[in-house]
Amino acid sequence: MTSADLIVENCRQLLTCGGQIPKRKNALQEVGLLEKAWIASHKGKIVFIGKEKNFKSEVLATGSAFRIDAGELVGLPGFVDSHTHLPFAGNRVEEFRLRLKGATYQQLAKKGMGIQTTVKATRKATKNELLRLCLSRLDQMLLHGATTVEAKSGYGLNLKDELKQLEVLREAQKVHPVDIVPTFMGAHDVPKEYRGRKKAYINLLIHKVIPEVRKRKLAEFFDIFCEEGVYSVAETRQLADKAKQAGFKIRIHADEFTPLGGAELAAEAGAASADHLISITEEGIRALVRSKTAATLLPAVSFFLMLEKRAPARKLIDAGAAVALASDFNPGSSMVSSMLFVLQLGVFLLRMSIEESINAVTVNAAYALRKHSEVGSLEVGKKMDLLLCDVPGYPFLVYQLGINPIRHVIKNGQVVVRDGRRI
Repeated sequence: MTSADLIVENCRQLLTCGGQIPKRKNALQEVGLLEKAWIASHKGKIVFIGKEKNFKSEVLATGSAFRIDAGELVGLPGFVDSHTHLPFAGNRVEEFRLRLKGATYQQLAKKGMGIQTTVKATRKATKNELLRLCLSRLDQMLLHGATTVEAKSGYGLNLKDELKQLEVLREAQKVHPVDIVPTFMGAHDVPKEYRGRKKAYINLLIHKVIPEVRKRKLAEFFDIFCEEGVYSVAETRQLADKAKQAGFKIRIHADEFTPLGGAELAAEAGAASADHLISITEEGIRALVRSKTAATLLPAVSFFLMLEKRAPARKLIDAGAAVALASDFNPGSSMVSSMLFVLQLGVFLLRMSIEESINAVTVNAAYALRKHSEVGSLEVGKKMDLLLCDVPGYPFLVYQLGINPIRHVIKNGQVVVRDGRRI
């Protein structure tokens, strides 16, 4: 018999989100719904999913096994937030106030606000200050269901402060249960001291910063902001090629405000994901459909910036792209850290079905990080990352707004949120 040290009994509903990975087209409607299901793990890995009678004949509870009666609760995989800018200091509330008066994100950036404001604050912050901020934010993310979080640097824009951000993420991972997937994003913008000398900054990244980050093993991914006024398609291709040669996997901020062809480049470069895609072209959609690159949509950006334009989720899904959702948590364009809210925005803003949105914040988001063999779905052998929600049925996760129904969060087989409180 199989041993189990954590047993969740009799879930009202259990959504496994198992099966095809990534989920495309009709497969996005399949959430693997089980009624009155049991799920158990041993040493952090799932060992059983099924009915009570099968559990009793196949699984032996260890003497110290922890049991949870989930008879009134709905279970689903922990959310995977595959796009955040977690390690930053300061805020941009004044910029937010100006946008409420009609200024655009691009207009504020031209005035030296935007990313540069956060760069200044982050450079000034100590490692301990950044660590404290990250741990507090991770707690909030966990309370709202995120059990795996990608986190980018990109507010240092020099060797010292990019390393500082990434070192803070490494320290946070040592003490916080949420899995952190680090991304180096020195190509988030061009720092003020290199204005008018972008080629010199690109050379700095290629010859000094990329090799040092890789040498210290501080990041898995390299990300580039391919956007008008930031990095062109040619510059993005150059940086992506050099980062790949150094051993990084690639992500690209693509076609957010301007249809430059970032999605096509992401597919060409074999990027794990192309993110934003608010302005993606028909050719960009076709390129992603033909590729293994995930289309990561960030509906909180359109919401937070109050944009009329949204990423064309329905076109992408119907064409066959591997669509994921993420928060883009950052102080300028998406001060949103709740993946539960992102799940809801997928439905209300992007016109996705509830099932499509659930898969997009779990298994497809894990695929966007290339972590789908470990997390994102509830399957034997994967990590026991489980949310237990106090709702009558899973559609209530979207139907009932303004509350957090997540009662318990289990991460790696350990209860880390109990009755809505971090433990």
